[in-house]
Amino acid sequence: MTAASKRLNLDHWDERVDLAAAFRWTARLNMHEGVANHFSMAINDDGTRFLMNPNQMHFSRIKASDLIVVDANDPETLTGPNAPDPTAWGLHGGMHRHCRHARCAMHVHSIHATVLASLADSRLLAIDQNCATFFNRHVIDDGYGGLAFEEEGARCAALFTDPKQKVMIMGNHGVMVIGDSVAETFNRMFYFERAAETYIRALQTGQPLRVLPDDIAEKTARELEEYPEQDARHLAELRAILDEEGATYAQ
Repeated sequence: MTAASKRLNLDHWDERVDLAAAFRWTARLNMHEGVANHFSMAINDDGTRFLMNPNQMHFSRIKASDLIVVDANDPETLTGPNAPDPTAWGLHGGMHRHCRHARCAMHVHSIHATVLASLADSRLLAIDQNCATFFNRHVIDDGYGGLAFEEEGARCAALFTDPKQKVMIMGNHGVMVIGDSVAETFNRMFYFERAAETYIRALQTGQPLRVLPDDIAEKTARELEEYPEQDARHLAELRAILDEEGATYAQ
């Protein structure tokens, strides 16, 4: 089947292609976890039906047509072809069932975000512009309860009570990033990992940190939120690079 015929036969093709590009680039950045971790994108109004990567497929090989449709309200989803594993169902099903503003959800165990999640104090202090992006815009989960089966997924989703907070530092686990679109969510995940790396490396020097005043950190965060089209252009450029290389993500 050609890419064109697949597009005619599969719904939500644009979202599929964006999500596949995000998987490919996440693998290239070494922010993946082998054949674990998951991204999802809601495709109905209440967010309970969503696209997700098939079980145990490496991020670097995922194509738009590989993505499966999952129904958070239908446990029979777990019996279908390439059904998500129970932790993917638990975590992402919980997000899309209980957190309606999480249209897109990306969960990774990227190195620096996970190091931050492993500290007794997992706050990301505003020591540079990237870190300031997340000032008062992340929530810390201090209650890790084991693998993200359905009960644990619902508990995590319940922590996203403030719509301004779109990153969860999952203590002892990793990071969950939510947003309205693939581009917005991927861009946020990318910059959170960059910010976490800066912060962790700064801590490693043992020197005093130059922390921004709260008013400047908040001003910077608002300015970055209002910065026009950066997320869409970021993903568009990554897709252009993949296209130039002849990547198969859009098939």
